[in-house]
Amino acid sequence: MTSRAVARLKESLVLPTLITGLLLLAMLTSPGFAMSTAPKPEKNIVDTAAAGGFTTLVTAVQAAGLEETLRGEGPFTVFAPTDAAFAKIPPEQLDALLKDKEALTKVLTYHVVPGRVMASDVAKLNSAKTVQGQSVTIDTREGVKVDEAKVVQTDIVASNGVIHVIDSVILPK
Repeated sequence: MTSRAVARLKESLVLPTLITGLLLLAMLTSPGFAMSTAPKPEKNIVDTAAAGGFTTLVTAVQAAGLEETLRGEGPFTVFAPTDAAFAKIPPEQLDALLKDKEALTKVLTYHVVPGRVMASDVAKLNSAKTVQGQSVTIDTREGVKVDEAKVVQTDIVASNGVIHVIDSVILPK
């Protein structure tokens, strides 16, 4: 093969190689590709909350008999109060709530919205219907608030939903 033939062969391979490389780059960086290859979280809502230090919330979920449900298929969106949020409730009131399964269930299910509602979706809403039946108010004027609770962390993804951390326990009306 002459040097001229080799040069033509190299030139003929440059464009297809370049196109193939660009297509591969586009595919690897596209959101659809990234979502389909991202590993699915292994922990469900309850295990994710327990691992995240939501001790009082997990204790309350167990006391209300909701643990099996929140370990289920879902998907669920949980507005999860921190332990500090529960500490804002006077101890005698919190103890009484933890002993009243019906009232506790109403309070906890008021923190749960059916479906996986990511932060970008929450920011577009002005309310969301909870599993308890009533709707929470969502205010995005100064950060994000759910009723009067500030959302302090978002999009903690679990295998069966998502957790958004709030700084107060919210109560049904």
